[in-house]
Formats: sequence, structure tokens, C-alpha cells
Amino acid sequence: MQASGGPERLMNESYMTLSAPVRLFRHHVDGRIGTHWHEFFEMGFVVAGSGTHVLNGVPSRLARGSAFLLTPADFHSLEPDPGGTLQLYDLIFTDRIIRDSLLALLFEQGGGHAADYGPEETEAAEREFALIGEESAERRPGGELLVQGSVERLLIGLSRRSRPREAGGPMDGDGPMAPSVRKALIHIQHHFRDPLPLEEAAASCGLSPNYFSECFRKAAGVTFQTYVQELRLQFAKSLLMTTRLPVTEICFASGSGTLPHFERAFKKRFGSTPRACRAETR
Repeated sequence: MQASGGPERLMNESYMTLSAPVRLFRHHVDGRIGTHWHEFFEMGFVVAGSGTHVLNGVPSRLARGSAFLLTPADFHSLEPDPGGTLQLYDLIFTDRIIRDSLLALLFEQGGGHAADYGPEETEAAEREFALIGEESAERRPGGELLVQGSVERLLIGLSRRSRPREAGGPMDGDGPMAPSVRKALIHIQHHFRDPLPLEEAAASCGLSPNYFSECFRKAAGVTFQTYVQELRLQFAKSLLMTTRLPVTEICFASGSGTLPHFERAFKKRFGSTPRACRAETR
């Protein structure tokens, strides 16, 4: 892992292959890793050292046993304490390895999991990471199944221990959430920065656009378009506060379309322009 001077997006094509939807690294970080995001999912687990993790603009402390899970909608940075080194496992994977029931468990309320494991939990997690590394390297018969099991145990364990962050969008509906809408919400939370027409969201859960629109509004309390715009604006605000990216680049990184539309929507939502918002935080 290299220290970065500025935000970047890490792409599947550079880190993943069709035959290997899971990869495991063990990093020794002795300098700041700049703000970045990625197309894949990532679970980080600290095995030694201490430092600071900034996730979507919110800082938290890292030490042995600290764990976190990132989706393709998240951005973050890492920094070891002065003079120190952070040692951590970095498990990256695509959604191909996660069955629908596990996706729902992890992400239906906006995702975002972090936890601090105790000594016994830390050692147990280290054994799972070690097994993933061994089976991935040796490629023995049945190895894919063992890797799948370890990944699922790690994710379920983190979900049970975690401090989930606040969901990224409004969820004020008064009706029970149908499984199809829940599945669409997961898709939206992971793809809101991309062009995302209602038809695509409806197709992700197997509903017609008109019926999906009706079900979504009842479950979420807002329209599909309002929900997606809120995710984009919150993401843009976090980038404004935590990076020096130009406003134009933040506009496009958040999926907000044209700059004039982005600036109008931002001012309406937060009461000030993007540039004024950034100046207020300096």
C-alpha cells in the first residue's frame, strides 16, 4: 500500500480478477494513506500499531483489534501515529462472493461497520485471515469453499460487534419494507455516484419501474430521486470538508451531474454554496 498525495478511485480491473473475487493483503503502513475510494468492498483489521482512520470525513482511532468495513460508496484515509507503523490485514472482495441474505444483514440500513475486538476475538479473526491467505495461495481442492466460509464468518462477526454509522439517506416510511425494496436500497447505496436511473434500480430487484417507484416511496418516505440526491449531497459535503478537491471534481465524483444543478441543490439542502460550506470548516 502506497501513501497517496490526493484522492483516487481504486478500480476492480487493477486489483480483482474474474477468477478471484477475493484478495487478501497484509500491509505495513508507515505514512499517511490519502483519501481514496474503490469499486470493491474492503474489510480492514489492525494487528499491530495505532493510528487514525477517517471514514467519510469522520475520524476514529485504530489499534490492535480495530476492524472496519467499507462499501464502494465510502471514502477513507489512514494515518499511523507519528513514528509508528500500522500493520493490518486488508481483505478486498466484490459483491459476487456475498449471498443476498448476507448483503441484507450488512447493508440494508446504510452499511458502515466498525468495531474494536477483544484479545480472544482478535486471535480468532487472525486465524480466519491466515486461512484465507493459505487457501488462496495453495489453491487446493475445496479451497474456494473454505475461503468463502472464512469471509462470511468475518463479516457476520463484524456485523454483530459493530457500531453501525447512521444511514446515508432518509428512511421515514410507515410501511413494512418488502424484500425487493430492501435489495434495491442496497444497490442504490453502492451505486448512487454512478448514473442511476429509476429503471436500473427497479431492475435490480425485479420490479417494474412504476410499481417500484410506488413501493420505494412507501418504504423510504421519499421519492427515489430525492433519496439518491440526498446520498449524493451528503457524500459531496463530506468530500468538501475533508479534502481539497475542486468543487467541480466533487460535483462529478458524487454523481451530481452538472455544476450549476449541483450548486443549486447543495445550497437548497445546506443553506450555503459548496465553496462557502468549505470556507466555514477551515
